[in-house]
Amino acid sequence: MIRKLTLAAGLALSALATLLPLSAAQADQLDDIRAKGEIVIGVLGTAEPYSFIDPQSRQLVGYEIDLGNEVAQALGVKPVFRQIAVAARIPSLQQGHVDILAAALARIPEREQQVDFSLPIFVTGQKVLVPRRTGLAHVAELDGRKVVTIKGGTQEDNIKAAVPGVTVVSFDSAPQAFLALQQGKAEGFVDDESGLIGVLSKAGPKADDYVMLPERVSTTTVGIGLRKDEPALRAAVNEALGALEQDGKAESLFFKWYGPETRHGYTQRDFRFEASQP
Repeated sequence: MIRKLTLAAGLALSALATLLPLSAAQADQLDDIRAKGEIVIGVLGTAEPYSFIDPQSRQLVGYEIDLGNEVAQALGVKPVFRQIAVAARIPSLQQGHVDILAAALARIPEREQQVDFSLPIFVTGQKVLVPRRTGLAHVAELDGRKVVTIKGGTQEDNIKAAVPGVTVVSFDSAPQAFLALQQGKAEGFVDDESGLIGVLSKAGPKADDYVMLPERVSTTTVGIGLRKDEPALRAAVNEALGALEQDGKAESLFFKWYGPETRHGYTQRDFRFEASQP
């Protein structure tokens, strides 16, 4: 009897020893980041003010760049920003080319099956920009018309859900999509409200030729993307974001990039870095 118990205990310990390394391997990304002394952050670099190239310094700047710096500082490592395309965001994360994504990543059910998300870092909505000459006043009037948007985002699915009869053509970046609109290749441009404000701000006097339709196509919650099954890293990132909320820096960073003195002109911040957001 004793021999059987000893054998059973030995088998149990052997099985446990086999399982432990697998569990550790699934949750050691934070240790790896700290060991190498840097965190590689995937950013777009083409989506002002999330992240973009400053025309004077030629350096990456923006809201998500500042947040990435803050997260890296909280982890005690150096931030390394790697510019990636919209459609390459999740593959780059899953394949280990980047450690996290600060790349205007909207939280939607399909993506939640592929990656984990931090606390919300921005809550906005998608709208439609149309040439004033079209006379369009409501999103529903886009039925049977053509709109442009950006590849790899949620815009195409959302506008098709709102207006099933719309035709969508996607481009690699917001500037390319807006250029197509300017050239008369479409009658609307679908993007996050802040993104549309951003492209209009660069249009100079021609900005008056366009109007943003009043209805939101969708409400978008943006978060930092993380690989699945990395609870330690996710907790550390959320702790860093929570600290920014508590000391008021989250709000100051928002108004730095989106506030009344910027081209985006937000006068209030109606979200917080907390789990109660949508």
